[in-house]
Amino acid sequence: MKPLYQQFCRETFDANGVLTDFEVNCPENFNFAFDVVDAIAKEEPDKTALVWCDVEGREKIISFKEMSESSGKAANFLKKQGIGKGDRVMLILKRHYEYWYTILALHKIGAVAIPATYMLRADDIVYRIETANIKAIVCAEDAEICDNVLQAVPRVKTNVLLFNVRRQHEGFIRLDSEMENESPVCDRVDNQYTDPFLLYFTSGTTGYPKAVVHEYSYPLAHIVTAKHWQNVEDNGLHLTVADTGWGKASWGKIYGQWLCGTAVMVYDFEHFVPEDLMAVIKKYHVTSFCAPPTIYRFLVKTGLTQYDFSSIRYAATAGEALNAEIIKTFKDVTGLEIKEGYGQTETTLLVGHLKNVPIKLGSMGKPSPLYHLAIIDKDGKPVPAGEVGEIAVLPSGRHNFGLCICYDNNEEADARAWRHGVYHTGDTAYCDQDGYYWFVGRTDDIIKSSGYRIGPFEVESALIKHPAVMECAITGVPDEERGYLVKATVVLQKGFAGTPELVKELQTFVKNSTAPYKYPRVIEFVDSLPKTISGKIKRDTIRKKDMEK
Repeated sequence: MKPLYQQFCRETFDANGVLTDFEVNCPENFNFAFDVVDAIAKEEPDKTALVWCDVEGREKIISFKEMSESSGKAANFLKKQGIGKGDRVMLILKRHYEYWYTILALHKIGAVAIPATYMLRADDIVYRIETANIKAIVCAEDAEICDNVLQAVPRVKTNVLLFNVRRQHEGFIRLDSEMENESPVCDRVDNQYTDPFLLYFTSGTTGYPKAVVHEYSYPLAHIVTAKHWQNVEDNGLHLTVADTGWGKASWGKIYGQWLCGTAVMVYDFEHFVPEDLMAVIKKYHVTSFCAPPTIYRFLVKTGLTQYDFSSIRYAATAGEALNAEIIKTFKDVTGLEIKEGYGQTETTLLVGHLKNVPIKLGSMGKPSPLYHLAIIDKDGKPVPAGEVGEIAVLPSGRHNFGLCICYDNNEEADARAWRHGVYHTGDTAYCDQDGYYWFVGRTDDIIKSSGYRIGPFEVESALIKHPAVMECAITGVPDEERGYLVKATVVLQKGFAGTPELVKELQTFVKNSTAPYKYPRVIEFVDSLPKTISGKIKRDTIRKKDMEK
């Protein structure tokens, strides 16, 4: 059986084998769970879909037949519990293998899946339930996750159904055990490819996280991501280092990979240990690898020669810019060129070093032919080569597969992002004479730290609750390992002193108030914050001052 992706696209290549045009061929009622997973299960039932292991040494290898049947059982059980087409269901399942059949079950039902990180606190969960009108939540077995959900649910007005896996927890229904009594055959839902399919919350600078909505055709846009950037192979084994709560999981742990016939490697861990990750790669013979720059920096720092990269044929990275010297050192030691790529939660791969495109160290690569990209000025006009402007997706005359539908219930955010049919990424870059894009920075204040996208407002909202804090501003300061560190510039209330003890107290306070990865690793106490005439905090002034130090 040839990889299914060939049924859903038309590809054009130049004489050097570089992809020059890519057109999606999407059936009106396309549904990834039925048309890809079930289709492979029918033709090649024993083909491996998922290879899973965890830090305790447990492992599970799941075939497409098993994935199809488990998702069918889960879908039938969830339907009996009242989950139907269009319902929003949040998944907090970490890197557990249950995530894969559960999200497929939601696809089969026609529901909208909302993957979320396990690091959310009760306040984060309340906001997401209310913003996205969430009907149900499926959790991992961790007591802390379940307790945070149980603290959040009584604070919302709607009734939220609660499920979890692996261990019974009071207040939750055990999905994985209860579904075993159901039929593995699930009736096909009547959906259109433009129906809402997936929703991710992504950070913003002027408010709380925005809810990004993708349609049912979204998986097909990731053919370019998987086949032409990550270079996955039929019957290969691909590992993308990402928690299922982040958009990167959709980029590298399910859709494009299965469409192209490769199995997905999942290493279930919480704390990154380079030696452990590399042991997994060696043991299972991972053939293609994608990780955020932070991972590559750690691998280089801890000494590449001690690791075995022999099974890996291709390596890729995205999330933030990777130092050219890291790419060079990695190639010198392993022989592998790290292929950089760029995109957003709102999109699939926009720019990258696609297959057979020569690498220019430090650049993001060239635009994906799936999109009509340009670098534009503030008036929306393309800028000449070498000039900095905003990366934008222009109208192409055909459906923009892979571009999100909207920000859910947020007309203000929609108006900022879409103007005159143009999608504004909020990221700036320049294009050289050879067509390579070079990242410059963001037009807003998003902080990219260790692969996470952190909105200042979220951290400020948590920090300002502490009785010692009168006002604060969150910015990013450059860091060699993490890209950027979260910094808090704090004005204290009278009666408080900026001591080392207070620094630790504020850091712990933020960790307990919101997802721990957002806490400020750097805290500076000041008498006042720089502001505009209208009273808005001038974060750019703080960043500039930090750069001058």
